[in-house]
Amino acid sequence: MPAKQPAMSPSDTPVEAVLDQTVGPRRAEADELVSLFAEISGEKPVVWAGRIIGFGEYQYRYASGHSGQAPLMAFATGKNQHTIYLVSNYAERWPELLARLGSYRTSKACLYLTRLSKVDMSVLRELLMLSHAITLQEAV
Repeated sequence: MPAKQPAMSPSDTPVEAVLDQTVGPRRAEADELVSLFAEISGEKPVVWAGRIIGFGEYQYRYASGHSGQAPLMAFATGKNQHTIYLVSNYAERWPELLARLGSYRTSKACLYLTRLSKVDMSVLRELLMLSHAITLQEAV
């Protein structure tokens, strides 16, 4: 029996199939995010874990020995918000950028945006570029 594929892995699911699950203005915003992430990463979008749109990939290994693979940059879009995956502790790293971003919520490694029209896109671009650069540096 073949080994079970890890939940966080790239798939053959078409990106459009995932994006098309989002409707209304947020669907057009998802296309805008795809363009922005592709421009910054230089990578094509791939669906990870069934609903995450990832760009590029890297291997990681924690001090505990746990290792895996993840997209270099990623976002997921849903009915109520876009979830942008950033480097851990980004809020502590760049509070001055978040102060200028606009309307958002945070967690340790996720930035939640209800609408792109409520954020400063140049600040979002800068956050994405900084996070991407750090992720590249930390990749094994």
